Amino acid sequence: MTTTTTEPVGVLVRRWRERRRRSQLDVSLAAELSTRHLSCIETGRANPSRDMIGRLCDELDVPLRERNTLYLAAGFAPVHPERAYADLGAAREAVEAVLAGHEPNPALAVNVRWELLAANRAMRLFLGDVAAQVARPPLNVLRATLHPDGLSGRIRNLAQWRAHVLRRVRRQLERTSAAGLAELLAELEGYPVPEADEGGSGRPAYDDLVVPLRLSSEHGELALFYTTTVFGSPRDVLLDEIAVETFFPADARTAATLRAMAG
Repeated sequence: MTTTTTEPVGVLVRRWRERRRRSQLDVSLAAELSTRHLSCIETGRANPSRDMIGRLCDELDVPLRERNTLYLAAGFAPVHPERAYADLGAAREAVEAVLAGHEPNPALAVNVRWELLAANRAMRLFLGDVAAQVARPPLNVLRATLHPDGLSGRIRNLAQWRAHVLRRVRRQLERTSAAGLAELLAELEGYPVPEADEGGSGRPAYDDLVVPLRLSSEHGELALFYTTTVFGSPRDVLLDEIAVETFFPADARTAATLRAMAG
């Protein structure tokens, strides 16, 4: 994917520094340059070298896609390639090994915009209930979850889960500034706001260490919590943005039900 920018590199550096809530003094000391030099870069009085851009991006934890934007703005070729998911070789095999090995529990891999890249059989059983107009490719997992024609009608704690998802996307947008996330967030916020979740003694007792996704099914209510796995030290743009979401049963009944569904 070709990245273009019309903004000066100094503007981009300052924006990422402010996004990380770092002072010029703090960043200059950590990146081993003078505060005056950093100030000159941010105001356009000095153009950073390729090495300097790399050091600043490392210090400010700039995503690889946005690093390419900074290189281009400074007049350099992008450093980090972007391959298609099918071309990731051993990394793709690792993702699919994690998904297959997580059966009978659901798991999936998404990109930074929450578009589905791969899913195991257990997860596809859940996604198979999503209406066709919502599941159109590329299937967006959060849209499929919270859309009125998606899984939202089966989520027993929809108000709680919706609030959790929106907080997560806001944090992700603040951290990555990824293209498309702001539009996705606005879309999710525009869906009907659910009433307060049901209470009562009939609700199963879950461990309060995590917020479970409480999902009704033909086999009874399922309770799931998730973990997120990302690649360490990626050099490819897509690989930097991939997240593997693995769901686990939050109680023994859910674990037994997932095993039965797999059979």
